[in-house]
Amino acid sequence: MIPFPQIARRWIIRALPALCALAALPVPAAEPLIVVEDHGGTSALPYYEVLNLQPRPAGGGKPSFAFPAQTSPMPPITPRQASEADMLPVRSARLTPGTVVRRVIEAPGLQAFFLVGDDEASHAWLRRHAASLRERGAVGLVVNVASAAALARLRAAAPGLQLAPVAADELAERLGVRHYPVLITSTGIEQ
Repeated sequence: MIPFPQIARRWIIRALPALCALAALPVPAAEPLIVVEDHGGTSALPYYEVLNLQPRPAGGGKPSFAFPAQTSPMPPITPRQASEADMLPVRSARLTPGTVVRRVIEAPGLQAFFLVGDDEASHAWLRRHAASLRERGAVGLVVNVASAAALARLRAAAPGLQLAPVAADELAERLGVRHYPVLITSTGIEQ
């Protein structure tokens, strides 16, 4: 068995040229930030200015900036509530107004819901079926609507029904539905 001091000496002798080469390499100076591409947006500079970072003397492996003893208070952030208007316009590319052939499905426990859009067929369908939809407790998904005013006109056509703007392409694909207005219940799809 080779004693430890000899192993350490052999390692140092083998590693010494590499360590000397590393020590001889120049240390690059801190280079300024280069922006490769700017996609616009808002500058983050005000957030960094609030931190009031002060330069530190270089050396000792410490960061080049330090937090000051007292920092300025952060400006208040007021969250903005998203509104229904923020969801508009809604477009469901896979759904169009048209005729729906009645078919049976088995979806026990599914709450009745219906799909409508901002078109004459949907407005007429809502007026004709509003009472039945209310009795079933059906919820309406407005799958194609351009504005808050158009959504309000749909709601006026069926008072007392809950209507929400929702893009429904994936839902339509899963249900095999291509047209609206349509009612989906736990037992069937019908117009």
